[in-house]
Amino acid sequence: MEKDIMGKIAIWAFIIGTLIALIVGIYQANSLHESGGLIDSFLATDTGGWVAWLLVVLGGIVGVLAILGKGTITKQEVPGFLMAGVALLITYGVFGSTIPTIYLHPYLGALLIGVSESLALFIVPSVSLLALKAVWDIGKNV
Repeated sequence: MEKDIMGKIAIWAFIIGTLIALIVGIYQANSLHESGGLIDSFLATDTGGWVAWLLVVLGGIVGVLAILGKGTITKQEVPGFLMAGVALLITYGVFGSTIPTIYLHPYLGALLIGVSESLALFIVPSVSLLALKAVWDIGKNV
């Protein structure tokens, strides 16, 4: 029964976190495009900071429940999830370090930066926690 409740919490945390990240990413892209810089973007505001923390907390919930074996990410899916998470973080690293011309013209550049940034905020905690668990599991078997 507890696994069912925890599993539902993990599923909803993942769905809600992903949806919030996509919506925030699109809004972040709009603010990047209009302001012309990262300093004046949505995630740099007080409200955006709270939204960023919400994404981090939801990602942490997903990660903790996955470590406990009660989440949506099964033991067999962990390597694939870690690879996908690392790919997403690399994507944000590439788009986030682009010169201003790329995210100003055309709008697609701002969209790529905004969505990859907000998805990275959501995914980083769960990828970090699962990576630490993987390292721990490898280390304890030596």
